[in-house]
Amino acid sequence: MIIMAVENNKLFNNDYFQGFKSHDEVDYVSRILEDYKFVKRGPIEINFEHKQPIGYALLINPSLKKVFAYQRSQKGGDKRLHNKWSWGIGGHIEKTEEERDNPIYASLLREIKEEVLINGEIENIRVLGYLNDDSDEVGKVHFGILYLVETDSTEIKPLDSEIEVGELKTIKELEEICASDECIVEGWSEIALEPLKRYLLK
Repeated sequence: MIIMAVENNKLFNNDYFQGFKSHDEVDYVSRILEDYKFVKRGPIEINFEHKQPIGYALLINPSLKKVFAYQRSQKGGDKRLHNKWSWGIGGHIEKTEEERDNPIYASLLREIKEEVLINGEIENIRVLGYLNDDSDEVGKVHFGILYLVETDSTEIKPLDSEIEVGELKTIKELEEICASDECIVEGWSEIALEPLKRYLLK
């Protein structure tokens, strides 16, 4: 597979951070679109001088104040993420999306369509901020563009076999998942929880 990557020094440019950074502070999307390249996925997964941008969508019903959350299965995808809980939909930006004005956005729409069935309309999509987690091997080579995807859907169902179970959940339910000894939560989803709470409970 041929995927998008960007050199760390061009991406961060003296604005390195760990955790979450608001889009209001720095426009990393513009930096990525100015300096990206497409490379083979295998070698870049262990190349710590590059980041692979990932559009990471939080599917939200603002009226219900709920977000789609799911547990990954043990099928396909990155084995390092198997069985983990997540509230972000996303994946690598592929070479076929290069012809679009914004390949990150195009990839995000494709991933949503492939992974879930939404029984309503998508009403608004915007960048909330960015996710960077260099504390593990997955995070060291990936960079998240955190999107808010608002929908009037009252039900969202998994389509992808890589998702074991998934449904709309409240912030309290997400906090219970994070606190449970029986659940392992994806790093980006843990980081995204606080800005998500601020958005939904404002």
